[in-house]
Amino acid sequence: MSEGVPTEPTPTDDVRTTEVDLGGLVNVLATHLYSTPLVALRELVQNAHDSHTRRLLEDPDGEHRPRIRVRADAARRTVAIEDTGAGLTEPEIHAYLATVGTGYTRMLRELTGNQELIGAFGLGFLSAFSVADEVTVTTTSHREPGLGHRYRSRGGEQYRVDPVPARPEPGTVVELALKAEHAHLADEHALREVLGRYCVLLPVPVHVGDDERPVNAVQVPWRQRVEGDQHAARMRFATAFGRRFEPLTAFPVLPVQGDAAADGPADGTAEAPAAGATDAVGLLWVQDGGSYGSSDNRDLAVYLRGMLLAEDARDLLPSWAGFIGGVIESSRLTPTASREDLQRDEHYRALQRALADAVVDGLYETARLRPAVWRRILTRHGQELLGAALCDDRLFTLLADDVPVPTSQGDLTAGGLRAAGGGAVHVALGSGGGFEEMLYRVMRVPIARGDRYAVLPFLRRYAQLRGCRLVELGSEQGNRELFRDPERPLPPEEAAWLAGALADQGEQLVPARFDPPGLPLVLVPDREAELKARIEDDQADARIPSAALRLARAFTARTDGAVKARLYLNLDCPAVRDLLAAYRAGHTGSATAAGLLRSLKVIMAAASTGPAEGDLGAALAGIGTAVSALTAAVPAGLPDVPDSPGALRDEV
Repeated sequence: MSEGVPTEPTPTDDVRTTEVDLGGLVNVLATHLYSTPLVALRELVQNAHDSHTRRLLEDPDGEHRPRIRVRADAARRTVAIEDTGAGLTEPEIHAYLATVGTGYTRMLRELTGNQELIGAFGLGFLSAFSVADEVTVTTTSHREPGLGHRYRSRGGEQYRVDPVPARPEPGTVVELALKAEHAHLADEHALREVLGRYCVLLPVPVHVGDDERPVNAVQVPWRQRVEGDQHAARMRFATAFGRRFEPLTAFPVLPVQGDAAADGPADGTAEAPAAGATDAVGLLWVQDGGSYGSSDNRDLAVYLRGMLLAEDARDLLPSWAGFIGGVIESSRLTPTASREDLQRDEHYRALQRALADAVVDGLYETARLRPAVWRRILTRHGQELLGAALCDDRLFTLLADDVPVPTSQGDLTAGGLRAAGGGAVHVALGSGGGFEEMLYRVMRVPIARGDRYAVLPFLRRYAQLRGCRLVELGSEQGNRELFRDPERPLPPEEAAWLAGALADQGEQLVPARFDPPGLPLVLVPDREAELKARIEDDQADARIPSAALRLARAFTARTDGAVKARLYLNLDCPAVRDLLAAYRAGHTGSATAAGLLRSLKVIMAAASTGPAEGDLGAALAGIGTAVSALTAAVPAGLPDVPDSPGALRDEV
């Protein structure tokens, strides 16, 4: 025998049978399989529904009026689920009701291929013991209408079956003697709310108490023929079903056939769909609640053969669709054993693709047929749609010229930005403030807020699509377009004097020419240096994922961070020209005038969102000192204040 190679046991080996602790197993399955006690109600109503389907299959010509009724008795602390379905014979009670993992429904679906049968694992009845101390089942089979049987169990481990008088008509009543901690379920108002959501798509009417109107009386637009306005019918359903937000518009989810027939197998088992085919149908809607790129209000409920399976199946929707709600149903999705989630198989992935297409198609339909609603959607979800457009080429085509972009002049479309910018789209990489904000205002063109969610990548793609120029203010390339080189470079001595007089530590003086000529200087932070400072902070490792941190550090490796801002000096400005002329002439007021400009810079920088270099108090005092020094040089009795600094210099 080779070492380490397992072998089949021989007759002489000591082979033992695995022991099962039935009590422990029942406790785990009944108490820990489900996340909420409300699932017990779903499972028992589902069993009642399957009992009706079974009866129709076994006795298609018999008289049968399907009905499920749920009653609560707060005084007795009980809930009872009654149906007029197939009922159970005594052997069936032992074989199916009292045998864990054996489901008659699953067997029947495999034999008949009927996709209306819901049950799959033979575990649903156990959920009753998660909420009840004692479970009593009184039943009469349609095969033996003269006999009645009563099953009773405490805890699910042991049970007894006794004969009782037959029910007036075949069917079953399951009565739960609730545990003290679940006494709140014995409330018919609460039952209406819960069952109204769990059972809204069930074809069998579900009543609570003595109500004549079923809780699932809502018209389902994709199941029933709708006379008149189909969109109005969709909106009525979405309004009744939506939990958090009113719907703005609603659009259908339709089956996708793929490249080949996508009919399920006759035995009801799952198989890979044909080239992305899915049988899912339902409704999606746009929610009337403001959203942002970081918002995730996706709200999708999934029904399997008419019964709620997953109340929060948001991962089926595209990650960019944080403003979408909906409800879908399918017979091919595969549930987990608890029937509270879905297996991530090929059916699941096919449905993800189908829902992404449905959202895009629905938005296109809305833009084409309902322009007023489309404008409202753009207003409510513009910020999130900017990011969504980057995730889907079809969405970008739809949104490129319509989605609003935040700018220094309010929300504008990218086309509006382009027209106002003379064919160029201007975007600021920082948050503005101080000199930058003043410069943008005097430029008299709207500047897009590049610090907002998805604005910069959206406009980059827009400029590429439309073939227009994109000016990124705050980047080296963008600043070169805005701040032009001087006609002649400054002599090194003058540049050094100006840098010493005007620039603070970490600021680089850059002689330039820019509009308007009346603005003497502009302080522009170096955005790469700002990013480098943030990611080199001691807390960056705790705040930023390691992969993103590595990428950011690679991006900022080209800068040492020594230059925190660039001070662009406008050589087209008359005041700057006069300052240089005074310096060249050795005028004693040149240092005072330079100090006045420096104080102006510090005050404007203090109005920005970041901390200003220099002492703000000293800058304010410096203005007064400069004004006093300049006016002290004016001879007494001057008749009028001259019109320009140059005229003042000449008169002095």
